[in-house]
Amino acid sequence: MEIPNLCLVVLVGASGSGKSTFARRHFRPTEVISSDFCRGLVSDDENDQAATKDAFEVLNFIAGKRLAAGRLTVIDATNVQPDARKELVNLAREYDVLPVAIVLDPPERVCVERNEQRADRQFGSKVVVRQRSQLKRGLRSLKREGFRTVHVLNSVEEIDAVSIERTRLYNDLTDQTGPFDVIGDIHGCRPELERLLTDLGYTLTRDEAGRPVDAVHPDRRAVFVGDLVDRGPDSPGVLRLVMGMVAAGNAYCVPGNHEDKLLRALRGKNVKISHGLETTLEQLALEPDEFRDEVMTFIDGLISHYVFDGGKLVVSHAGLVERMHGRTSGRVRSFCLYGETTGETDEFGLPVRYPWANDYRGRATVVYGHTPTPEPEWINNTICLDTGCVFGGALTALRYPERELVSVQAAEEYYAPAKPLHVPAAPAREPDVLELTDVTGRRVIETETHGRLSVRAEQAGAALEVISRFAIDPRFLLYLPPTMSPVSTSPEPGLLEHPRQAFETYRGQGVTELVCEEKHMGSRAVVLLTRDDDVAEKRFGLAGRGAIHTRTGRSFFGAELTDELLLRLRDVASNAGVFDELGTSWLLLDAELLPWSAKAEDLLRNQYAAVGAAARTSLPAATAALRTAAAAGLDVADLLASAERRTTNADRFTAAYRRYCWPTDGLDGVRLAPFQVLASEGATYEERPHVWHLGIADRMVTAGPDLITPTRRLFVDADCWDAGIAWWEELTGAGGEGMVVKPAANLTRTAKGLAQPGLKVRGQEYLRLIYGPDYTEPANFTRLRDRNLGHKRSLALREYALGLESLQRAARGEPLWRIHECVFAVLALESEPIDPRL
Repeated sequence: MEIPNLCLVVLVGASGSGKSTFARRHFRPTEVISSDFCRGLVSDDENDQAATKDAFEVLNFIAGKRLAAGRLTVIDATNVQPDARKELVNLAREYDVLPVAIVLDPPERVCVERNEQRADRQFGSKVVVRQRSQLKRGLRSLKREGFRTVHVLNSVEEIDAVSIERTRLYNDLTDQTGPFDVIGDIHGCRPELERLLTDLGYTLTRDEAGRPVDAVHPDRRAVFVGDLVDRGPDSPGVLRLVMGMVAAGNAYCVPGNHEDKLLRALRGKNVKISHGLETTLEQLALEPDEFRDEVMTFIDGLISHYVFDGGKLVVSHAGLVERMHGRTSGRVRSFCLYGETTGETDEFGLPVRYPWANDYRGRATVVYGHTPTPEPEWINNTICLDTGCVFGGALTALRYPERELVSVQAAEEYYAPAKPLHVPAAPAREPDVLELTDVTGRRVIETETHGRLSVRAEQAGAALEVISRFAIDPRFLLYLPPTMSPVSTSPEPGLLEHPRQAFETYRGQGVTELVCEEKHMGSRAVVLLTRDDDVAEKRFGLAGRGAIHTRTGRSFFGAELTDELLLRLRDVASNAGVFDELGTSWLLLDAELLPWSAKAEDLLRNQYAAVGAAARTSLPAATAALRTAAAAGLDVADLLASAERRTTNADRFTAAYRRYCWPTDGLDGVRLAPFQVLASEGATYEERPHVWHLGIADRMVTAGPDLITPTRRLFVDADCWDAGIAWWEELTGAGGEGMVVKPAANLTRTAKGLAQPGLKVRGQEYLRLIYGPDYTEPANFTRLRDRNLGHKRSLALREYALGLESLQRAARGEPLWRIHECVFAVLALESEPIDPRL
C-alpha cells in the first residue's frame, strides 16, 4: 500500500475493526491522533461520548498544527459518517495536502468479538451493526467526497498482510541538487530557445528533418517555467524540443496557464480562442495526429511546481507562496498557473496581480515567469524570468546555484502586447532597505542546519533597542557569534568545570576527534576585512574598509582607529595569501581582540577593580581587629579563619582581573587572535576542519607577529583524555582562562542533531571573576554546583544555526533583510532568562 509521505491519513472502520492496532503497527506514535485519546484529554474518560464535540475540536487543532508543519498525520477514529469525513477532507484542503482513506472492514462478528473482550466496550453488537451499515452506504462515495486515494481492506488476513510504503510527492525533487538552468516563458520562440541553449552550453540533437528534438549538457539540466506555446512563430517546434529533453532526462518542465488552456482546447472543451491560442492551434493542425496526442499526454503529465535541492529551489510558472511549497491541491495548482489577482484590472484591461513576492520571507529561492518584465529583478529571494521574448524582449535563463542570468534578444516582435513591455513597474522594495516589520513581532526563521527557529515578540523588542542605538551599520553586520555553553558541572573537589565532562559529552554523541583551543583573555570580535578600498562600497553599498565589532554588533573603536586597524589586518591577510587562496575580495573572521581592557575598561574599573579595592581595604582591618580580639581571649577563631580566607580570595580575585589588562595607547598594545574563517564571497567554511582554520591563523601570525596572537591548540581523541586534561591544568595553572573543546571536523551532525560547536572549560581562578571572590567557600560552592545547563545548550545551538544561516545568505549575496533577520534573531535570543554566568 503506497501513501504520500505528506498527507492526511483517515482510518475508517467500525469499533473493533482494528484501526488503533493498525495505526500502531504502521505509523509512529506521534503521527497518530486518536479520538479516544482526545476524549480522555478533555474529560479524563476515553469513552465519554458527551465529550465527543470537544475531543474532535482538539483533534482537528492538533492535526492542523502537524499539517502546517508538513508532518504526515493519521486520524484514528471510526469516521463512518460522511459529515465526520467531510470535516477532515476540508482540513486537508486547508493545508493543501492529500487526504487518503484506509478502510478497515473485517466481518461483523470479528468486530463484535473484539469489543466483547474489552471491558470499556460493553455496548453490545448494535453499535457495530449501525457503524458498519453507515460505512457500507458511504464506501462508494469516498472519492467523490474528496479522498485522493482509497484503500479498502475486507478481512483480517488482508489487514495483517498489509505493508505501507511512503512515496515522494511528484513535486518533491529535493534529492536533485542541480546545477540547473531555469528558462523563462518561451511562447513559441524556438529560434531564441535554440540560441539560448547553445549559449548555456547545451548540444542540440536534431531529427532527420533537421528539427531539434533534444539538448544535452554534460553537467547541467534545464528547467522550463511553462508557457512554452502561443503567440510565437513555432510552438510545435518548442514543444518537440522540450518534450524530447524531458523524455531524455535532460530537463524538467512545469505547466503554464497557456499549456493548461491548450490542453482543454485539444480535448474539445469550450475555451475562448484568444491570446495567441489560435496561432498554436493553426500550427498544430499541420502536425500529425500522433504528435498532437503526444502533446496532450505531455501537458497532462506536467506537475504544478517542483521543489529542488533540499528545498532550496522552487520552480513554478506564476510563483508560489511559502506555505504552498511542496503541497498538493487544486488551490496550489491554480496559484502555480495563474498567481493571485486582486480582482481589479489595470488601464490595459489586464488583471492586477497581487504582489506576493513583496511579502515573501521563505528560505527557498522561487523562480517563475508568467508576468512579462523588461528586466529580471530579485525581490526577496524570488525572481521572474519572463522577459517578454515573444513581445520583442529577451529569453532569459537563471543559472542555479550560481544565480547568474543569461539572455538572448528576440529576433523581432512576434506579437504586439496588450500592455507595453517597458511600462515602468510599481517600485519594488529596495534589496538593501530594512523595514521595521522585518524584525518586529513573532518571527519564524528557516535554517538549513537546525530547521525552523522562532523569536518571540518580546525578545525582538529587547534586541531592537540594542541594535538600533548601538550597533554598526547593518550592511557590515553579517554575523553575530553564538553564546557558548560550559561543560557539565564537574564532581572534582574544588572545581566547577573540568575537561573530563567535555570529553564525556562528545563521546556520548559519537564524536571522538576533538580539538582543544586556548581561551584568550580578550573580547570576541568579528572582523569584516576587504582586499581594496573600493570593495566595501561595491559589494556592501557602504564606504569604508570593513568593520570590527563585538558579539552584540558594537564597534570596538571609533572610525579612525577602526580604519587603521583594518588596514594593518588587510596587509597581514594579503601577505599571508588568504585573499588569493580563497579567491575573494572580502573575508569575515572570528577572533578575539586583546586585551580585554581594550573593550571593557569601564567594566574593569567600576565593577572588578571596585570590588577588589573594597575587599583589600576592609578585610585587612577586620582581620587585624579579630586577631586583637583573639589575643584578648575572645572565641573568634572561626570568624578570624573566615576573614583570612576571604582576604586570600580577594587577592586572587584582583590578580585574576589584572591578567586581562595591559596598557594600550590607540592601537599600540592591541592584538588580534583569529581562529576561524567564517565566510567570503560565495563561500562559507563551517565544514572545513579546525586544522584548516587554525592553519590560516598561523600564516597570519607569521605575516604579522606584532599584531596577530597565535591560538594554541591540542588535538585529542575523546577516548584518550590525559593529554587534554594535563594541558588544561597547565593553562589554568599559569593564570590562563581555560580552553574550548570542539569537534575537530567543525560542523558535526549526530544521530540527535547538531553537536555543540564548542564547550568552554574555564579555570578555577577565572571563574572567581564570574561568580565572585568567595565562590569557593563551601556554602557557596555547594549551591553553585546545582546549575541547569539544558536551556543554555539549547540556546547555543539555536544561535549557532542562525549564525550559519546568516553567513550562508551573505555568501550567496542575498538581500540585506534576509541576512539581517538572522543576525537580529541571534541578539534577540540573548534576552532569554538564562544565568549570564554560565
